[in-house]
Amino acid sequence: MCKNKKLFAAYFFLSLLLVITISCTRKTKIHPSVENISESVYASGIVKSKNQYQVFSAVNGLIKEIYIKEGDLVNRTTQLMKLTNNVSAINVQNARLTAEYAQVSSNEEKLNELKMSIDLANAKLISDSLLWQRQKSLWALNVGTRVELEQRELAYHNSDTNYKTAKIHYRDLQRQLTLNARQSQNNLLISNTVADDYIIKSEVSGKVYNLLKKQGELVNNQSPVAIIGDDKTFLLELQVDEYDITRVKKGQKILIRMDSYKGQLFEAIVSRINPIMNERSKSFIVEADFITPPELLYPFLTVEANIVIRTKEKALTIPRAYLIDESYVLTEGNKKIKVTTGLMDYQKVEILSGLSQNDFILKPNL
Repeated sequence: MCKNKKLFAAYFFLSLLLVITISCTRKTKIHPSVENISESVYASGIVKSKNQYQVFSAVNGLIKEIYIKEGDLVNRTTQLMKLTNNVSAINVQNARLTAEYAQVSSNEEKLNELKMSIDLANAKLISDSLLWQRQKSLWALNVGTRVELEQRELAYHNSDTNYKTAKIHYRDLQRQLTLNARQSQNNLLISNTVADDYIIKSEVSGKVYNLLKKQGELVNNQSPVAIIGDDKTFLLELQVDEYDITRVKKGQKILIRMDSYKGQLFEAIVSRINPIMNERSKSFIVEADFITPPELLYPFLTVEANIVIRTKEKALTIPRAYLIDESYVLTEGNKKIKVTTGLMDYQKVEILSGLSQNDFILKPNL
């Protein structure tokens, strides 16, 4: 009786093992299927706000005031921070005083003085001209001496020279005052520009995504103080390996997966290819625009992308897990046959020859 139980248990175990084996065989036994397949280039990257940029200070200094906080919406030229600028403020004041002193209107007395000299020289010229003409008339009547005539003529010419010289001095002073006034105004503009550099302003309209400095901290022109970008429009910045970049073209479709939206697939399109390679990472930056963006995005979210290089419709395909050594498959009876492959993606591979849609293939044991 005990022997029969043992034989029954053995038969039961063998039957169960046979059922499991048949069941597993059935699970891994498939036909090739006809469907669309695409070849793509893998890329990883991040989400960036459109017009996103790092804000830098043009000068070195301590942060005196911060006018914004993270999440605020700003416009172009909105003041973000103010740096200490005591020396700059004094320079502006000095430049303003110099400009006021150099104005032509502030030097009217000097011009009036020369005008008076011109009027006096002109009166002297008229007087000497009349005396010379009178002496010539007397000389024509044989009255007076030649010496007197020559003295009157010399006096006239001296007066004429003095009159012309006075006018030249007036024009020279006028030009000099005008030049000084313009130079002083330019110096004032320069001082104001330097002082304005101590006010850090936004270059774009958008959202303040990150403040990198606090009040009282030292800033320089090499470290960013904030990150600002568009609050509604986002783009993708992808890194493509140098071995794949020659196959990427502007306008190609991209399939996007994001950890923030697991299980969802988004579409984008290649908008720009940066033509220089990053020597450290051996990759190129490719920018893309969303076709179907998610409802909510933030800068620096990570993405994985497949840039679609080409697509083929009604291709004979098998799962890549059924392909052995990139060139063989297992048919019924564990027979290994060679196949010719075509397009591949991360799940499927196109079979060009070696199989038909009616053939069965087995999943190899790994």
